[in-house]
Amino acid sequence: MGEIDVKGTGKLGFGLMRLPRRGIKIDIQQTSKMVDMFMEAGFTYFDTAFVYPGSESAAKKALIDRYPRESYTLATKLLASVVPTENAAKAEFETSLKRTGAGYFDYYLLHSLAANNHRKYEKFHLWDFVKEEKAKGRIKHYGFSFHDSPELLDEILTAHPDAEFVQLQINYADWENPAVQSRGIYEVARKHGKPIVVMEPVKGGSLANPPREVRDIFDKVNPGVSYASWAIRFVASLDGVLTVLSGMSNTDQMADNLSYMKDFKPLTDEELEAIHKAQAVYGKSDLIPCTTCHYCTNGCPKKINIPEIFTAMNMRRGSGQIEKSEEEYAKVTSDGNKASDCIKCRQCEQICPQHIKITEELNKAAGLFD
Repeated sequence: MGEIDVKGTGKLGFGLMRLPRRGIKIDIQQTSKMVDMFMEAGFTYFDTAFVYPGSESAAKKALIDRYPRESYTLATKLLASVVPTENAAKAEFETSLKRTGAGYFDYYLLHSLAANNHRKYEKFHLWDFVKEEKAKGRIKHYGFSFHDSPELLDEILTAHPDAEFVQLQINYADWENPAVQSRGIYEVARKHGKPIVVMEPVKGGSLANPPREVRDIFDKVNPGVSYASWAIRFVASLDGVLTVLSGMSNTDQMADNLSYMKDFKPLTDEELEAIHKAQAVYGKSDLIPCTTCHYCTNGCPKKINIPEIFTAMNMRRGSGQIEKSEEEYAKVTSDGNKASDCIKCRQCEQICPQHIKITEELNKAAGLFD
């Protein structure tokens, strides 16, 4: 397989991180319907990961067992920071192959590289490992996902010019956010000529329900369209983007995304001006920049529902919904694990892709709600 053709793929990718669930299990029936809708619209890029609970197995049932292998492209990821040894890290690849039954991966990523873990990928010889698997034909293209500064991204791409693509968190709200630096990391990837897969374009769903001031800005220019469409079309309009991942959770979200991405049109000058106004609003915002990825909860010794608590906090901060925020907080802490139970071990902060000062925010939540 040759170089990646940015123009040759649909601009919408199906992120399999936030699939619909029935109780604690993924709803395979609805997921299969979403896969059918996606494929019928002409899109082919599916994204999962070793550490997304149940996602790779759901991909097998809803996609791989139901469609010819050459009709779609599948991406998954290896996260070295969750394992103690090189052999355990490399074993993730075999486990992913077994779970999916895909035979090979079109796109394989070293997962969530950042300042606190990127040397572990070097220590475990994982760059050599993905090259070897590509030579065997079990990987078609390899790259990495990234959550850190433009300077570190430049360092990694300089050290590994063979990386074929990079997956970056880019959205209009974080374009100039000093904690995420979407614009800066985008420009570094472009400087190195790497195709870009965009993750979190709707920032964990938060940009689908922006603050009232932002909604008013968008409604004046293009009333009646979803607020998520503004976020996805913004990043899809950028040069060098291979595809934009949307972590869709139901058929309604799928239908909405397909409605404007099937015949994608870049943002107009008037729409870009509206985006700039919205960015100014977010630049003054004190919302917690959580994307509900749940990386923080996996190792929490007190099993605190951190993202859900932050959602309650943002209801209060973003639109002053004090009563609703208290109801939401009561619901997500009904198991007894409150913000005030935090023991400040900070393991959550070490893995948070958004670099949120989680213990500090939980302390504020405890003061408000507990």
